[in-house]
Amino acid sequence: MKASGRLASAHPVPSAEARSHVTIWHGEALDDPWHWLRDAAYPALEDADVRAYLDAENAYFDAVMGSQGGVVDALTAEIRGRQQEDEASVPWHDGAWTWRWYFEAGAAYRRWGRRPRAGGEEICVLDENRLAEGHAYFRLGALETDRSGRYLAYSTDTDGSERFTLRIRDLETGALLPDEIPATLGDPVWMPSGNGFFYTVVNEQWRPFEVRLHRLGTPPREDLIIYTEADEAFFVGIEESADRRLLFIAAGDHVTSEVRFLPLDSAEDGATQPRLVAARRSGHEYEVDHGDGRLWILSNDVHENFRLCVATLAAPGEGHWEELIAPSDARYLTGFQVFETFTAVTERREGLDQIRIRMHAGDAHQVAFPEAAYAAGLGNNADYETRMLRLGYASMVTPDTVYDYDVEARSLTVLKVRQVPSGYDASAYVTERLLIEARDGTEVPVSLMRRKDQQQPQEPLLHLYGYGAYGHAIPPAFSAARLSLVDRGFTCAIAHVRGGDDLGRAWYRAGKGEARNNTFNDFVDVAEGLIERGYGAAGRVAISGGSAGGELMGVVMNRAPELWGAIVAQVPFVDVLQTMLDESLPLTPIEWPEWGNPIEDAAAFDLIRSYSPIENLERRDYPPLFVTAGLNDPRVTYWESARWVARQRALRTDAQILLLKTNMSAGHGGRSGRFEAFREIAEEYAFILAALDIDAEPKDRSVVT
Repeated sequence: MKASGRLASAHPVPSAEARSHVTIWHGEALDDPWHWLRDAAYPALEDADVRAYLDAENAYFDAVMGSQGGVVDALTAEIRGRQQEDEASVPWHDGAWTWRWYFEAGAAYRRWGRRPRAGGEEICVLDENRLAEGHAYFRLGALETDRSGRYLAYSTDTDGSERFTLRIRDLETGALLPDEIPATLGDPVWMPSGNGFFYTVVNEQWRPFEVRLHRLGTPPREDLIIYTEADEAFFVGIEESADRRLLFIAAGDHVTSEVRFLPLDSAEDGATQPRLVAARRSGHEYEVDHGDGRLWILSNDVHENFRLCVATLAAPGEGHWEELIAPSDARYLTGFQVFETFTAVTERREGLDQIRIRMHAGDAHQVAFPEAAYAAGLGNNADYETRMLRLGYASMVTPDTVYDYDVEARSLTVLKVRQVPSGYDASAYVTERLLIEARDGTEVPVSLMRRKDQQQPQEPLLHLYGYGAYGHAIPPAFSAARLSLVDRGFTCAIAHVRGGDDLGRAWYRAGKGEARNNTFNDFVDVAEGLIERGYGAAGRVAISGGSAGGELMGVVMNRAPELWGAIVAQVPFVDVLQTMLDESLPLTPIEWPEWGNPIEDAAAFDLIRSYSPIENLERRDYPPLFVTAGLNDPRVTYWESARWVARQRALRTDAQILLLKTNMSAGHGGRSGRFEAFREIAEEYAFILAALDIDAEPKDRSVVT
């Protein structure tokens, strides 16, 4: 096989045997010849043929990318050189303590420290590096102390499956208590006495379905069940109210919510029953907090862009909600946080983040930020009794900045600006926001970054990123790693396609379910629009996306292969039809409101089949492609990537490179530890540079060291 660009290897190209597997749906035969790549013992890997294929693909990846080993090493060092090795958070207050996290130089994971707020020595209460010792993968989940500050509840995942084990440490003695609870998800909520806590557990399908109460020193099998969610499409989560008076139990899928609450001071015996705020009804989403003696409710009950209401504990139902901020077509309310004297409301206007301060006395104002295009949001605000609001801010050219905002003085104070040790001059770069017309006349926003002195070659270089699902907006934020492409002459762009909620809830709705094709069309049309404006060249555009964004990569590869010069699909959701037909998978029932239910709905079956990347592969030429997967990924299972690549190997008629890298000890987020993450980014960039046959040296060595 002739390799793409600079990618070459004499290593045998893997292949997976096609074994017919026919099922009948709505009178249609569906053949999945690589169905066998799902190990029947999943989540274990026991099938020798499956392992052999994954190993063969990994060996091929190593052989091909081995030719780029020096480039990967150089890019890894370059990206790492932009990271402050001893980075630390800005300290934050929580009750009687002041907390921070910090890295030690050379350490892959954080340490967590605290000191008495009144003054005193800082003590490390948790060292992730020690917990990670001996594990190929490590991720910290929960980190919560009881109100006295004596007991620390923390949870860890050591294989990427996102099934966390919860443990308790006595911070006075340093001893690890015998209490150990497996298969948890989310943060626990301590009882006011510190004698125990509430937590959620996941079932065999990785669905958080139950809330339990654990008392310190008792066996987990004796824990009291507080709430069980019977609907297989609903996930359960818990949260403590801002004023620490209530426990909230929230259940929901992607479009429907139901919240209950328990007064924490009367819930210690486990006998108090959770009280319902508003009964679930399809399409009604809401979230609740408590402060200033009231329930605060963000709801889309009368408008898809949400409104903010209040209610009393005595009468929490919808009929008693009092509207404080009315809904609007122009303003999309995205969240809020309640404090003793004010409420901070996050919203978005014309795709731009805004933060509104509403004093409980009635006055309201917007926080003013210094740039015209940026990403902003609430930071770590654990203190209920405060006049200072911690905020986070960035743009594509402005490094992450932490502010304190004085809500009475209406003033911003810079606490920290992300450092780029190897050097960064923001004035050398420019960020722009464009509107590009899609084929149906809709204007799609695009955020981009480039060097001011960028020399446009004969074929301009463009890297385009997209996601477009679940109402998840992609902010135009700063990325130190992105500089490795920009300093090599790329314009890096983000297509804010429909399916995200960048322009409000209607923007999300316009890219989901029956309107799903808008997402794919938007991305192709944005690429063509950028090419027309001279930012890229047809057949030379590099594109990237992960998870649902990986689905986007798969669809646009099928529909417009002539545009792309390199594609990176990270843990891609590409076997959409087969996954949505499999009720046994962790996320299938909860996903039906997003994609449609092809089991019961023939129209949904036909629609998903019409765009699902695997189903629409043809015998034809395709661009260079780099695919990743995580063996323990509960969100997008490894066999989706494996089946997609195996089918392509049987159908592709081109000589372009096709790579599959499966992380054999990781999940959805790739390998753990910050340095391993840097290397995985470097592999992606090295693939793009090699596939496009671009010199790996940056254009300006004074900027990149």
